[in-house]
Amino acid sequence: MTKVNLNNLIAGVKNGLVVSFPTDTVPALAAIPSQCQQIFTLKNRPLDKPLILMGASPEDIWPYVTGMPWELTIWQKVAHLYWPGQVTLVLPASNLIPPTMNPTSPNSIGVRVPDCQIAQEILSQTGPLATTSANLTGKPPLETMTAIEKTFPQILVLDCPDLEVKGSSIPSTVAKWSGENWEILRQGKIKEIKL
Repeated sequence: MTKVNLNNLIAGVKNGLVVSFPTDTVPALAAIPSQCQQIFTLKNRPLDKPLILMGASPEDIWPYVTGMPWELTIWQKVAHLYWPGQVTLVLPASNLIPPTMNPTSPNSIGVRVPDCQIAQEILSQTGPLATTSANLTGKPPLETMTAIEKTFPQILVLDCPDLEVKGSSIPSTVAKWSGENWEILRQGKIKEIKL
């Protein structure tokens, strides 16, 4: 496909297409959760590497996770400290999450709210999306919309100036809730999760 404006990108993803847009880390490939299998196919991504659910706000994310009330209180405190931002929290998934988003562990899901105005605008109109970095598996994340358009000509790419929307180029920190505390699965700019 090709580069498109914001309205066409939002319409495309709502109609089940894979799209790409900038975030505060690296640009994302994204699809509505029910269409996430397309992302695995496009990237040649192994099924043991789950996708992340990205939302415009914490309130958009909470229906997609499930836990005890005291756990939700902890998660909300952590979200208040680190979102929007470069932290992905791996939490127990609610039944709203398609098992195809995390095929080898469908009872958990990584969730994040990006600190990027364009990404938040898109997500506020689409609802939470299944996302991952825009790259072929095993290759470094692509950093410009132009590079993404060349690598993935079959998707919709947001037409925006590459230099104005550059993220940190560092993937988000991934922290998994163990039921008692946080385990860092991937270190990004944030080194540890603390309250």
